[in-house]
Amino acid sequence: MNRRSFLKLAAAAPLCAAYPSAAENGGVKLGIDLFSLRACKWTPLEAMDYCAGLGAQVVHFSEPRFLGSLDESNLRAVREHAGKLGLEVEIGMTSICPSSKMFQAQDGTAEQQLTRMIGAANVVGSKIVRAVLGSMEDRHTAPIAQHIENTVRVLRAVRSRAMDAHVKIAIENHAGDMQSQELKALIDQAGSDFVGACLDAGNPLWVLEDPQVALNTLAPYVLTSHIRDSAVWRAPDGAEVTWVRMGEGNVRIADFVRSYLRLCPGRPLSLESIVFGPKLFPYRDPAFWDAYRDIPAWQFARFEALAEHGKPRPDAPWERPDEAAREREDLEASFAWTKKLLGDEGLQ
Repeated sequence: MNRRSFLKLAAAAPLCAAYPSAAENGGVKLGIDLFSLRACKWTPLEAMDYCAGLGAQVVHFSEPRFLGSLDESNLRAVREHAGKLGLEVEIGMTSICPSSKMFQAQDGTAEQQLTRMIGAANVVGSKIVRAVLGSMEDRHTAPIAQHIENTVRVLRAVRSRAMDAHVKIAIENHAGDMQSQELKALIDQAGSDFVGACLDAGNPLWVLEDPQVALNTLAPYVLTSHIRDSAVWRAPDGAEVTWVRMGEGNVRIADFVRSYLRLCPGRPLSLESIVFGPKLFPYRDPAFWDAYRDIPAWQFARFEALAEHGKPRPDAPWERPDEAAREREDLEASFAWTKKLLGDEGLQ
């Protein structure tokens, strides 16, 4: 999409509507990230029907594939259906860092890809575009500061487009790419007037960080969230981490949710349910620290304290023959647990 096409789309669709606050809705904006249902292969309308049936108020299309296409007629159909169901829509994409191993150069420059998504957000009625720098692999290819600099350059290049469309870019702490203070630095450098955070509760452990530390650091910047529970425990070579259903981990997820609601009022609390086997972080090997030399000792100490009280979990493959059904079971269990917690707190 070129600038002329973008402006045409922006003019054709109203500016993103101001959704009711959580207080006006009488409770928390509870949402679902459709990555939780990635194996279901649903159309966007089918996915929204399912989420509405569970009682969600927000549907988070974290990647373009979940939307089906960025065709304007499709985006308008998604917006219309969401309106009928009373759902708020958020959309997103993956890497916007040209130096990341995750970046898909065949889809155009990072600026072109992000511009397309800003235009799509304007049409579909999303106030944000979620994006990522990359993954933990990028910490091994170059200093993370270099990747941050490249991402900031892309964000600054699209600032006027985002501001004109009243769309903000929500950068996620994603798959072990950045600790919270690194994401905070990225947002400050790019400009917090149009860039904020998509706070993921599971990913901090992939950079040896207590999720509560990530929340405390990023709370002023949070635009949206991906919430799931985690388990971490000691291993002979360091520690192992896995993601579990809400309420089954040992990172005090209930306290995290309570803190999130207090520190990020009105921001969606969207579940991203991912359940699979443990990942080893062999930090007893000195070579491991080549990619993590900037991690503050006090933060690592908090991570170790979590691991000290954890218990090993069984292995499980990322993909299973019955994956779609398992995804629904895991999400529904997590959604029910979260609704009960909110009800106990008098918020639902």
